Amino acid sequence: MEPDLFTAAAEERQEKDPTTSPLAVRMRPRTLDEVVGQQHLLKPGSPLRRLVGEGAKGPAGPSSVILWGPPGTGKTTLAYVVSKATNKRFVELSAITAGVKEVRAVIDGARRASGGYGQETVLFLDEIHRFSKAQQDSLLPAVENRWVTLIAATTENPYFSVISPLLSRSLLLTLEPLTDDDVRGLLRRALTDERGLKGAVGLPGDTEDHLLRIAGGDARRALTALEAAAGAALDKGESEISLGTLEETVDRAAVKYDRDGDQHYDVASALIKSIRGSDVDAALHYLARMIEAGEDPRFIARRLMISASEDIGLADPNALPLAVAAAQAVAMIGFPEAALTLSHATIALALAPKSNAATTAIGAALDDVRKGLAGPVPAHLRDSHYKGATKLGHGHGYTYPHDLPEGIAAQQYAPDALKDREYYTPTRHGAEARYADAVEWTRKHLGRKRS
Repeated sequence: MEPDLFTAAAEERQEKDPTTSPLAVRMRPRTLDEVVGQQHLLKPGSPLRRLVGEGAKGPAGPSSVILWGPPGTGKTTLAYVVSKATNKRFVELSAITAGVKEVRAVIDGARRASGGYGQETVLFLDEIHRFSKAQQDSLLPAVENRWVTLIAATTENPYFSVISPLLSRSLLLTLEPLTDDDVRGLLRRALTDERGLKGAVGLPGDTEDHLLRIAGGDARRALTALEAAAGAALDKGESEISLGTLEETVDRAAVKYDRDGDQHYDVASALIKSIRGSDVDAALHYLARMIEAGEDPRFIARRLMISASEDIGLADPNALPLAVAAAQAVAMIGFPEAALTLSHATIALALAPKSNAATTAIGAALDDVRKGLAGPVPAHLRDSHYKGATKLGHGHGYTYPHDLPEGIAAQQYAPDALKDREYYTPTRHGAEARYADAVEWTRKHLGRKRS
């Protein structure tokens, strides 16, 4: 809503004494050039640049926009920058507390400001996905007739949470998760900036790394944790925020884990070996260490897919589809919810019956090929569809298995040098027992001699 006397007084007090505001609020960028990350949305001529008056003159006015992205990526920050930089009337609403009545009041005010003073209105609507269809419908006339320029923010997929008429009247801008370098730059600015901590404390490398893991790409979370840790360090009379102080402040231990070093591979190895050994509890422990240390969830999901074939195989034919589905889900949702999916897959794989028969089978076959054991493809198996193939004897004598009652033809398939070679040795673990029976039956009917 538009500021009342109390809001204005609070803002005046904060201007006089900025420390009354949280660090995350004090460090909000004042211009688009100070915004961290999201550079793909801040190019000259972009919708956000036009909203603050950069190139917005002429018959093509600025468009309403919907900002979609994870928490802490700068949706509210971008709206705040627009509010400070634009010469337009700026009104803020939250879908958590506002309803149709409040929306109509803003629209009526916008029409009066436009008709009476020629002043345009920018409406920032936070959490738009919380509005019902009817509440979103109330915005349509104002957006369509440009009585207001809408900036709407959402963490939910707008194709599911925002009505299509409103989507079609707005530009959808997707905010990307902040990188560690983005957040690191923001932390270092907050340490020295006059609006921030003014150099009161230092931030050693190990503490900074742990702070980045805690943040998980969320700038607001990073600054909140930094402020709390800085306060604790100053209370202790420390000139730097030690790792121990940060751990105490955020109640979160720093996991000894280097994503680019030995710990990365050691813990990943322990996870897979625990799954292979069917120790579900140990597997979950190592999974938790990787998650807590900020490991890329896609890396974990890839390891689980490999384990499904390497260590389980046909003992549980559902293991690989489950691991693949988990990887797809992880790619779509990301952390923190991806932890649930990874736990689901890890438990299933750890408790599944185990077989490395598929692994040893392809290993043995590759070993023979690398030794030169190959030879020509038998003539009756060669392609006989092209002109002249019959004259070469290709396909001659081939028996079509589907023509036989049992669906299997006793003919040679492997090259002469490998005709009695057996690579696949199934176990009798889980579902692979039926494959063991099938292999025994088919080899017998193929007339194969035991190697």
